[in-house]
Parts: sequence; C-alpha cells; structure tokens
Amino acid sequence: MTDRQPRRPRRVQLSTPGSSEKMIQKASESKADHVFLDLEDAVAPSQKRDARKKIVEGLKSLNWTGKTRCVRINDLTTEYAFEDIIEVVEGAGEHLDTIMMTKVLTPADVLFADKLLHQLEKKLKLKRRIGLEALIEEVEGMQNVDAIAKSTPRLECLVFGMGDFSASMGVNNKNVGETEGYPGDIWHYARFRLIMACRAAGIDPVDGPFADFKNPDAYREECTRSMTLGAVGKWAIHPSQIDIALEVFSPKAEDIARARKLEKAYAEAEAKGLGAINVDGIMVDVASIRILRNTILNKADLFGM
Repeated sequence: MTDRQPRRPRRVQLSTPGSSEKMIQKASESKADHVFLDLEDAVAPSQKRDARKKIVEGLKSLNWTGKTRCVRINDLTTEYAFEDIIEVVEGAGEHLDTIMMTKVLTPADVLFADKLLHQLEKKLKLKRRIGLEALIEEVEGMQNVDAIAKSTPRLECLVFGMGDFSASMGVNNKNVGETEGYPGDIWHYARFRLIMACRAAGIDPVDGPFADFKNPDAYREECTRSMTLGAVGKWAIHPSQIDIALEVFSPKAEDIARARKLEKAYAEAEAKGLGAINVDGIMVDVASIRILRNTILNKADLFGM
C-alpha cells in the first residue's frame, strides 16, 4: 500500500443523505466529481445505524465511475463515530475512497481515525489506502488548522464548514454560507487561513455549503470568491448547484490554450538559455509559468481537459 497522496477531482462535493436509497442512486448518476454519503446532520439519530447499511449497499451496487466516493461520519463526541468507520469500511471495502470527519478540533481527532483505518486495512487486506477529509467547523479547529492539515499523510482535504462555524463564533447570518449585511466577505479570513494551511501541507482546500439553493447567482459568487483564494471546489447541498461549481472551478478552454502556448514558448526559450521572454506583449518567466501550472494546467490535466 502506497503512502503517495492520490489526486482526486473535488470541484463539487455533493451532499447526499445516507438514509435515502433514492438520493444515493441520484447522486451516483449526477455530474458531481465527488459525492459524500452523509451519516451526520442529514440523518436522524434513529436512522443512523440503518443508513450505514444503505450506504454500503449503494457503494457496492451502483456505478460511481469518475467520482470520489466518500462517507461523512458523525463527530467523535457521539456514540456513532467509531462504528460508522468500522461498519462502512468492513462493508464497502475497496468501493470507498475517503472518510469525511466532522467537527475536527485537534490533530488527535484525525489520528484516531488514521489508526483505526490502518487496522481495518490490515484486517481486510485492502490494496488501496482509504483517505481522510476533515471539516473545520469549530473555532478550536480553526485555531489548530495548521497542525491538523499536517497531522497524517492519509489526510487529503480540509473543508471549511461555515454553518457550525457561524454558531461556534456567534456569527448572526440568515442562511448558511451567506454574508448579508456585512461590508465585504465575512468568511474571507477563515477561508484564507484554511486554504493557506492546506497549501502548506500539500492537501486540497474545499469551501463548504451554501443553503439557499434557489439563489444560483449568490452561490456562483461564493464559488468565485473561494476559487479566487485557491480553493479547489465547493459543496453542493442540492443537485442544482453542481453545474455552477463545475463551471467555476474548471479552467476555461481559452485559458488552457493560452497557458499551453506560453508554457511551450517558455520551454523553447529556456532551452536556448533565456530566462524571460516576451509573448504577445506579455513578459513570461519561471514565476509566471509556475502560476499557470498551478492555477490552470494542473487542473486541466486532472479533469482531462
């Protein structure tokens, strides 16, 4: 089993209640490149154990080609979390890509799941490592975000969960993910801090939910803000949000073509011993090629564009 970090598309993470077989099937048929089947907020306490069985059956029986298959577990203060991991992993095995942890506060939370997964992988003789994703949605978690991001090579992604974070901070907003009434982006600092921690650790930063799914323009604006700061994707709490997130977090065809042209021109110039060149009136050097590679070309390669 390799320790190498897999690269997975996360332009949109579709939230899907694990208690609904119908919605699990619709998620498998959607255009989302990442689906998380939820055992936490979307599932009533009386339904949680039954939802595990529905999730395992859905992961094993449906066609998830091209998607990251994720299960969101309950937080570690509940009675459900350890059995969420054990039952889902023992049941789904190779049909599962990642586990998403909720309300992560310290590196110790991630390391608990890391050790448990290590034992399960040995027991089940799994050939592929199951990744971890972690929600930062409490003030304590955000204060510890740098250490959490670097806690284990198994961790692939951090998600900014602004819903519970609002409650944790005492922020008053009408709908989850909105910034109405605040002069500017109320989540700018939190997003920036989480994204910076992820980039320093070499993992993916993802932006969280936007509750008002009947307001596509506002959702698009939130996608654009987080994408501009360096996030790789955003949650969709409704299928109507999928296309918007895919569009915003995918590089445009004309930008890809321009980036490839500049990269080719610079490679040819570098072979001649030149350090910086002029292409169509634009100065191109090693720094600008690095920006193009990280913001456009790596994404284009990952998404097959």
